[in-house]
Amino acid sequence: MTKSSRALCAVFAGALALSLSGPAFSETIVRKTYSHFSIGGKTAADLDEQLSKHGPLTRNTGARHPGATEIKFGGELTYVEKNGMCSVGTAKVLLNTRILLPQWKNRRRTTAELAFIWDTLLADIKRHEERHAEIARTHARSLERQLTSLRPQKSCEALQAMVGKITQTVMDEHDRDQMRFDVVESKNFDARMTRLLKNRLEQGQARR
Repeated sequence: MTKSSRALCAVFAGALALSLSGPAFSETIVRKTYSHFSIGGKTAADLDEQLSKHGPLTRNTGARHPGATEIKFGGELTYVEKNGMCSVGTAKVLLNTRILLPQWKNRRRTTAELAFIWDTLLADIKRHEERHAEIARTHARSLERQLTSLRPQKSCEALQAMVGKITQTVMDEHDRDQMRFDVVESKNFDARMTRLLKNRLEQGQARR
C-alpha cells in the first residue's frame, strides 16, 4: 500500500530558472529507507487484530494495512535560452521512499509453527512494499527521460507548459500502476500465502 506525495509537479511546472547555454543533463536520485512499527499479541488472531489496529493508515483506502510505502517525488528543472529557442537544461528527479514494516515483539517467545507463519507473512509484506518502491523508481526514471527528450520551443513559457503536462501524465500513470498492483496482490493473497508456506516448508525439510 502506498502513501504518495507529488511535490515535483509544482516545482517543474512553476519554476523557471534560466541559463544561457549548456547541453541537457538529467539525474534521478533515489533514496530508500525502512521504518518499523511494533505490534504485540501471542496468537494468530492477536496478530490480525494488532495489524488492523496499529498498521499504517493510508489516505487512499482510509484503512490500516500490514505495511506501507511512503513515496515522495521532488526535483529541480532548469531551462536554457539560446538563439531564440528554449530547451531543458537540467532535469533532476528526486524520489524518496520509506517502507514501513511490522515488528512483532513476541516473535522469539512464540511456537515454532506460528513463528514460521509470521516469518512467511513478513517476507511477503516486505516484498510487496519493495515492489511499490520499484514502481515509483520506474516512473521517476521515465519522467526524467521524457523531460530531457523534449524538443526546444520558441518560448520557455511554452516549454514550461509541456513540462507540466508530462509531469502530470507520468504521475497519473504512476498512481494507476500502484493501484493496479494492489488490486492484483489483494486478489491473489490467499493462494500466494499457501504457496509460500508450502515452499518454505519444503525448503526447510530439504535442509535437514
